[in-house]
Amino acid sequence: MAVGLLALEVGALLETVVSVLPVGTAAADLVGQIPTLLSRATVPNQGVLVPGEGWQGTFLGLSPARAWALRVGAVYAYGFGCLAWLWRGYLLYRNRYRPASWTPFDDVVRRFRSHRWGQFGLVVVLAFVIMAVFAPALGPTTLDQNVVDPYSHEIDYYDEASGEVVSITVGAANLDATSQGTPDRNLGPGNYDRYDRYHPFGTLPSGQDLFTQVALGARISLFIGLVAILVSGVVAAGLALVSAYYGGLIDLGIVLLSDATQSLPQLLVVILLSVVLSQTWIAGLYSGGLLLALIFALTGWPSLWRAIRGPALQVSERTWVDAADSYGLPPSTTMRRHILPYIVGYLLVYASMNLGGIIIGTAGLSFLGLGISPPTPEWGRLVNVGQPLLTTLSWHIAVIPGVLIVIVVTGFNALGDGVRDAIDAETDIGNEGEATTAASGAGG
Repeated sequence: MAVGLLALEVGALLETVVSVLPVGTAAADLVGQIPTLLSRATVPNQGVLVPGEGWQGTFLGLSPARAWALRVGAVYAYGFGCLAWLWRGYLLYRNRYRPASWTPFDDVVRRFRSHRWGQFGLVVVLAFVIMAVFAPALGPTTLDQNVVDPYSHEIDYYDEASGEVVSITVGAANLDATSQGTPDRNLGPGNYDRYDRYHPFGTLPSGQDLFTQVALGARISLFIGLVAILVSGVVAAGLALVSAYYGGLIDLGIVLLSDATQSLPQLLVVILLSVVLSQTWIAGLYSGGLLLALIFALTGWPSLWRAIRGPALQVSERTWVDAADSYGLPPSTTMRRHILPYIVGYLLVYASMNLGGIIIGTAGLSFLGLGISPPTPEWGRLVNVGQPLLTTLSWHIAVIPGVLIVIVVTGFNALGDGVRDAIDAETDIGNEGEATTAASGAGG
């Protein structure tokens, strides 16, 4: 019951919050300009250190490290501020505009607010999403300058030999900022190169900035994960509704189809389809990201379908479903209105857990040289590039993306655990039992 009303109330919330929040025209215009105010052009972090004059060209004359940190902090403050604004809108809707004084969704929120593991996952996931959305503004440089066409862009630096500010192409500067594992060829995290450029995560063996690659790689990982989960979720939900409503031979046929799909090794199937379809037109969309997302959706829907088939079968046996049929509602309407809302919560839980697996799968394929085509950044390819240098001074190339993969996947799993426990009313029963036992022991 709580799961179904959760989905229904979220829909009503989204329709109400926008209309009731007091945001004037001037305030709305200011909010619309904030993403531009957080851009690299407004808060530049590339400049020239002139002896006796300080930094030239950076934001307020700050060092590139501080200017970059200021922009990153502003971006994350803006992202979490928007989320806080949405939460404030929900509280306003609940306290002033919602007809009911209490709904089961209130208990879901209350249980999640006491679930520390789930809250950790929520913070990690939100930080990852903000990095992906604002990736162009977070990087110390741009993808075009860093990877695509570095020899068409120039930077200024102070030449000590001539005592003047001179220019050099980004490509030539990268050749002097490489990280290849030797003391004279390594630029680790938090260091400057000889051209006054700051590298938060260090550089790659090619001299390219690692943080820029990581931030842009988060975007394509999130795109693949969301598209794959969306497609597989739609397929799984549709098949679960059909199998639960009609049952019989239709349910048996879907079971056989699911078993046949799951009997194939998913990783091998993904690799096979990636190679076979690599020369098709769809492989050229988003550097192969769309193709990879569809392949993961094609091979991953059975796990989601099995997770929500049981709840769908239970709901299909309820009296209100029979009553809807007796009133002559079409089957599609009955499934959409009286079964679907009660399986959405379960779908969200298992989808968040599967999304972490998709991110790992994408990284694994890129590690093997498949999936995302260069020069589009991807975390698995960065790990592959840094693997030969793992035991050298340039360990950061493989370790930093690898650690981020572990943290993000753990965050999605933790969020899924938190949502699952929040929508499960038995969590309160267990807590009440523990509280009663503790009270009895104290009284004895």
